[in-house]
Amino acid sequence: MNVELYIAKRFQFAGEQPKNRMSRPAVRIATIGIAVGLAVMIVAVSVVVGFKNEVKQQVIGFGSHIQVSAYAGSLSSFDTPPIAPSDSLLFGIISLPNVAHVQKIATKTGIIKTKSDFHGVVLKGVGQDFDWSFFKKNMQTGDVFDSSDTLAGNQVVISQRIADAMRLNVGDYFLAYFVDQSVRVRKFTVCGIYATNFTEYDDLFILTDIRQVQSLNRWESDEISRLEIWLYDFDKVGETADEVYFLTANRPDTNQVFYQTQSIKELMPQIFDWLSLLDMNAWVILVLMFAVAGFNMISGLLILILERTNDIGVLKALGATNWTVRKIFLYQSMFLILKGMFWGNIIGVLLILLEYCFHIIPLDPIMYYVNYVPVSLNFAYWILLNVVVAVLSVVILVVPSYLITKISPSKSMKFD
Repeated sequence: MNVELYIAKRFQFAGEQPKNRMSRPAVRIATIGIAVGLAVMIVAVSVVVGFKNEVKQQVIGFGSHIQVSAYAGSLSSFDTPPIAPSDSLLFGIISLPNVAHVQKIATKTGIIKTKSDFHGVVLKGVGQDFDWSFFKKNMQTGDVFDSSDTLAGNQVVISQRIADAMRLNVGDYFLAYFVDQSVRVRKFTVCGIYATNFTEYDDLFILTDIRQVQSLNRWESDEISRLEIWLYDFDKVGETADEVYFLTANRPDTNQVFYQTQSIKELMPQIFDWLSLLDMNAWVILVLMFAVAGFNMISGLLILILERTNDIGVLKALGATNWTVRKIFLYQSMFLILKGMFWGNIIGVLLILLEYCFHIIPLDPIMYYVNYVPVSLNFAYWILLNVVVAVLSVVILVVPSYLITKISPSKSMKFD
């Protein structure tokens, strides 16, 4: 039988309470402190994880995980020299264990014009191998076009921001002007409008048939601007980029153009550096919340010990060691910790579910790339956070429980 646990249960649930009940408000404050602290921790971790995942999906949705383009091309230009990857190279890339999909892309910069407005854009040509899942998820109205026809179509998918700026709707047409050696004009019809809130891309990209772009660039049917490579596991993007690099390095295409391979982290370093800073913010919140909860727990334990001074003297007089008495109060504190954690989990998960279902807290999409606070309750992080809080809470109470060793039975026992 665990005597210490039995006595702790008696003290906490059924034992005779001291006449001076200062411990009740102190215990309540400590329990509330643990509950609020854990709830804030759960919400903070969920917001950071959800926000990072949402922004990553937006960036990757436009740029894929890895891109292979001409080595001579400028990173800031969309009018890059063409590449003509061979079938054997494509097969080698798609055969890599972490590669899920490979698609061909061609781009061309231009200006679109209506009767009253004009706007600079990048025409992104896509073919039958293009994965539309990202754009279908963000489609506002209309639908994507079908590029399986034998002739190049003139339908386009534009962003909501471009549609608003140019006053366009599904079914409307506009003229696009392209300038190189001469000025060429194409007429396009809007078949779909998407919105991702990633303004850098929404203000820029229009999707159309890849054959239209190849024609505008005066390229052959096998010439493209780049390969976009999608992965199964984002965490292995650096490792997989190296594998793709070794497949393409010193291996020119049919036009003797050399390749360059870049991961999305290399193409958009400022975004991923910014996301990395969010981890530091989360750690600061976790440390502050645990410090506040820890202070409340220590205060509550000290008050419990001081109000049980007479009982401590009796236990010591009966032969209980200092460690035995300390364990009794640590057990009693553990009951309070578990109670606080129970309510903290309920409050934290409830807040996350409310935000997930109703998007209560809005954000400025121009600043944050999303129009609401995204949350993600990662089960592994949730369990780990509870375990760490429970263990550390008990550990930090070991030191203040040392006060029990200073209590003398002869001075603490009172006789009526």
